Amino acid sequence: MKVFIAGGGTGGHIYPALAIADSIKKISSDCHIEFVGTADGLETKIISKTTYKLNLIQSGKLNFEGNVFQKIKTLVKIPIGIFQSVILILKNKPDFVLGVGGYVSAPFVLAAALMGRKCAFWEPNAHPGMANRLLSKFVNKSYLVFAEAQKYLQSKNNLVFGMPLRTEMQNIISAEKTSDKFFILCFGGSQGSQFLNDQLSNFILSSPELHGKIEVIHQTGPKDFVRIQKKYENINCVKAFDFIYNMPEYYRQADILFCRGGASTLAEAAAFGIVPIVVPLPAADNHQQKNAESLVNKNAGFMFLQKTFDANDFKLKLKTLIENKKLLLTMSENLKKLSANNASDLIATDILKEIN
Repeated sequence: MKVFIAGGGTGGHIYPALAIADSIKKISSDCHIEFVGTADGLETKIISKTTYKLNLIQSGKLNFEGNVFQKIKTLVKIPIGIFQSVILILKNKPDFVLGVGGYVSAPFVLAAALMGRKCAFWEPNAHPGMANRLLSKFVNKSYLVFAEAQKYLQSKNNLVFGMPLRTEMQNIISAEKTSDKFFILCFGGSQGSQFLNDQLSNFILSSPELHGKIEVIHQTGPKDFVRIQKKYENINCVKAFDFIYNMPEYYRQADILFCRGGASTLAEAAAFGIVPIVVPLPAADNHQQKNAESLVNKNAGFMFLQKTFDANDFKLKLKTLIENKKLLLTMSENLKKLSANNASDLIATDILKEIN
């Protein structure tokens, strides 16, 4: 059996894809799995550290404003990517093709569907991206994290299984917290967020009365690390990092997560029961805002929009959660109800059932 998984660009696409691949291998060790990505995405760094083969094709991003020349360049790349996809499919004859998002997913899944291969895609967001909305016309099945995504898709069979979590996340979820202080974790993706960095550091600096009660781990991103580290000078309750490699360990300790609204981030928060305060990354389709709204509607998190962010309200929300343990516990339990820790196994089982 051969399964090809197409997608990448960011860790939010790649890590869930690897979790699905690992589950397939766990269930059926003789299944051969390969990945399809581009040379520009993080998949070249992440998948190269695994035993899986990565095939590269050309593709590009269409749904962004400005830079007409970049769009023209992408329009040239996509037909080339489709042709490369056809060659890969003819050569390898995969039994199943799974698209996991990122702009490389579209040409490969489209080519596979038109060539009669069994196909599905995985959609992490409550509001699907343009590529998956278009692809849903060509595939029979989609695997979803949020039930709200179904209304945007035309695939005949939509299965809401939740977010596939990395093995290292699953292995530490049940471990107990070791610190008795209120633990705040902040990160804005692998590159960091200057906006989040400023808002959290301003809160810490303006709240000296809390320094003995809290512990803060702040991933700043590499570009903003020196500036934020200097702001935190002589404040012992904060540890700043440019990048965090052992994220599961910090998830295990955290009470609050100050973050963007990426689907993977919110799903990992749900698995650990870390109440998120979300500032969605502003985007044309507002998909991160839709993700955050899904949690807020279930009393499982808070959301601030970047354009209307109120620092005083943010400070009030944080102080309320620090002081009101009952509210924190209630929201944490609501959050855990939204988690599906076996999503990768469910998706893997369904894929193998489709092949057989």
